[in-house]
Amino acid sequence: MVRLEHEVLQSVLKPARYTGGEWNAVIKDHAAVDCTWALALPDVYEVGMSNLGLAILYEVLNRREDIAAERVYAPWTDMEEEMRKRKMPLFSLETKTEISAFDFVGFSLQYEMIYTNVLNMLDLADIPLFAKDRGEAMPFVVGGGPCVYNVEPIADFFDFFIVGEGEEAIVEVSDAFMAWKREGRPGGRKGFLQRLLDVPGIYVPSFYEPEYDEEGNYRALRPLVEAAKPVIYKRVIRDMDDAISVEHPVVPYMDIVHNRIMLELFRGCSRGCRFCQAGICYRPARERTEENLRKMARGLVDATGYDEMSLTSLSSADYSCLGRLVDDLMADFRDEKVSFSLPSLRIDSFSIDLAHKMQQVRKSGLTFAPEAGTQRLRDVINKGVTEENLMKACGAAFRQGWKQVKLYFMMGLPTETMEDIEGIAETAQKVVDLYYKNTNHAKGRGVQVTISCACFVPKPHTPFQFVPMDTAETLQAKQKHLLESVHSRKIKVNYHDSTTSFLEGVFAKGDRRLAPVIVEAYKRGCYFDGWEECFKYDTWMQTFADLGIDPAFYCQRPIALDEVTPWSHMDYGITHEYLVREYNKALAAQTTPPCNRACNACGANHLLGGPCFDYSQNLV
Repeated sequence: MVRLEHEVLQSVLKPARYTGGEWNAVIKDHAAVDCTWALALPDVYEVGMSNLGLAILYEVLNRREDIAAERVYAPWTDMEEEMRKRKMPLFSLETKTEISAFDFVGFSLQYEMIYTNVLNMLDLADIPLFAKDRGEAMPFVVGGGPCVYNVEPIADFFDFFIVGEGEEAIVEVSDAFMAWKREGRPGGRKGFLQRLLDVPGIYVPSFYEPEYDEEGNYRALRPLVEAAKPVIYKRVIRDMDDAISVEHPVVPYMDIVHNRIMLELFRGCSRGCRFCQAGICYRPARERTEENLRKMARGLVDATGYDEMSLTSLSSADYSCLGRLVDDLMADFRDEKVSFSLPSLRIDSFSIDLAHKMQQVRKSGLTFAPEAGTQRLRDVINKGVTEENLMKACGAAFRQGWKQVKLYFMMGLPTETMEDIEGIAETAQKVVDLYYKNTNHAKGRGVQVTISCACFVPKPHTPFQFVPMDTAETLQAKQKHLLESVHSRKIKVNYHDSTTSFLEGVFAKGDRRLAPVIVEAYKRGCYFDGWEECFKYDTWMQTFADLGIDPAFYCQRPIALDEVTPWSHMDYGITHEYLVREYNKALAAQTTPPCNRACNACGANHLLGGPCFDYSQNLV
């Protein structure tokens, strides 16, 4: 057990990141259980504590009497300095146990720019960075989360991965471990990993070897043992009402990114936006019943004392009974003055009326995501909204007293031109003009429209996986053109760093040859790459050059429609034929209706053993 001295806490900016002891935290005696997990998110406490997926796994594991799960997050630079100075190993929040003493260290991989954070946490825990170097007494290092869509750049650092939704798989892994331990650990670490090959959705990188052609192009992933499956199928929770939900979330002592109750309405998305990896890979959409959600909400408020609740999903406004659910929740909690919010709004008047109703307790700004500045480009990406939809929504919002609107766009989308960039500024200006056309608009400072513009990164398992990413120079030119196209003080423009997006694109489409680059960049001081003040782009580029690897090869060249990719062995339920079909429709600016209106034969229906939706119902 690590002793956390007072002088250490007094020397760091936010000591509550490291103290633990929060309400609903679960503390167990490790000697009284048969399996221990350190659940890690490789970012700071306030980011990690906001992750719903990790909170679910924490509850799933700790409901078992024979399993203990604890949390660990990346220490900020001030704390790391103290830890290294004092030779203090990385420890869990609950019992301050060294991470190296756990049976499993499970990393939730949410974003490619945290890869070096994983290495830093392993180093602080005195766990070898490469899986092949770990001894028999070392924990198994496990990965899960969105980055497992293509995990090859970091495959060598992990003993295995859980592909897809992990609630059921992580329990099966734990049971397999406890059986292996009772039997005397036959075959050592390799023996346990071989046993995991019988668990659906488990990928063990050491049992596979990538193959390349003479020109260095990726060609195949060859299984090295007979039991290693050539294709890994994702795990999916079939019935969300039967799935374990978070009933007793840990309540932090400090402010975190999402410091509120998160009520998960459903999983998946039916919209079919061609740029959205999550919308594709989390298919099919599966809802919880309204009755169950009301019960969950009641329990969460009672267990936490929160007075704010977010109705969470990829596209929360698409929940089939949303209007009725909101009415019922507001009635249930009227006396407790609990406020409700939707993280994603449909661009229509229904959503505005709903938002107005929900924000009677607390009113905030509204956020819409047109994603592109022209209708042509919105059709290319299959966004499914029009400028008319946006204007109607904003008009309804202004009539109900809103003055702040944030508009999300992307830059660097396939087929994008400078006219599309100008369309972003023109759309924002039309929203400003609409506000002042309303003679009954709120007085005072007037409207504020904020453009938030991300750099598009083509991601695996999407119809745009085949397209090259814009260069950083091209993205910067587009950013400059957008700024020059905005002529109103009522419009504020924010945009993402193009160099960070470039590196994200490299790792999103990379292969195992990138592992030495990641290690060397980490040794040169690259971590917390997602934080602007820590990102060292020049160091990364010098590392690529020194190791003779061209990063542009991975993200700035087109991928042939029949090309084998480093993620071809991962099956997320979506067929290759569907991706090709949607890619070709995108080039022709042809749209595809949402899959809750008509089946588009993406392949996800087989994961549920039948249709994803009852199309006899009037689903919108």
